[in-house]
Amino acid sequence: MKLHISKTKQEVAQEFADFLIDLASDKQSITVALSGGSTPKIVFDHLATEYKHTDWSKFHFYWGDERCVPPTDNDSNYKMTVDYLLSKIEIPSENIHRILGDNIPEAEALRYSKELEKNLPLENEVPQFDLVILGMGDDGHTASIFPHEMELWDATEFCVVATHPESGQQRISVTGDVINNAKAVAFLVTGASKKDKIDAILNSQNDDLEYPASLVSPLSGELHWFMDEEAAQGIYK
Repeated sequence: MKLHISKTKQEVAQEFADFLIDLASDKQSITVALSGGSTPKIVFDHLATEYKHTDWSKFHFYWGDERCVPPTDNDSNYKMTVDYLLSKIEIPSENIHRILGDNIPEAEALRYSKELEKNLPLENEVPQFDLVILGMGDDGHTASIFPHEMELWDATEFCVVATHPESGQQRISVTGDVINNAKAVAFLVTGASKKDKIDAILNSQNDDLEYPASLVSPLSGELHWFMDEEAAQGIYK
């Protein structure tokens, strides 16, 4: 596990953007599962500004989760990525592999599972990303696996239909096998509201934490936590 702690959210965005571009530098092609949320929004904005002229044709973007809404809806992770990154860079349309949030959820989970299986190399009989980007909610959820549906983490399917515990909104999410099979996983977490969960996950000797984020442990890849000082303040006591 590698910790990257920056002073501000903007510095987190800068450090992660540098990490992403460096990761891709020696590759002809790189597959990345994107995350939604406020921190990726800052990262995408930074990439579009500072790395606008990067060779984006080598990047293939997927999503780790998506809300079951049309791509024009403000809740859509895809729309947020288009607004802050994809509309501002030159990337082939065939390199964008969105989850179709406007499809019937169960059918889309199956379709996207098959797309991952078809397009990505299989390692341990599971699709393998070069990089999976994750956020973490105040409740310790990651992707769209929530604490009240911990069993979805271990689902045999590569994608499942999850339900937000408060709004009841349905979401499509990749499962634990796909996340932990990646060559690298990077959490992007900022803000003081995350500090207690980060403290529990990184400092606990307890293996039964009821937080999906605590189950992220790449089988043979690297695990990175990119945090600002507010989120990281509980780590060192």
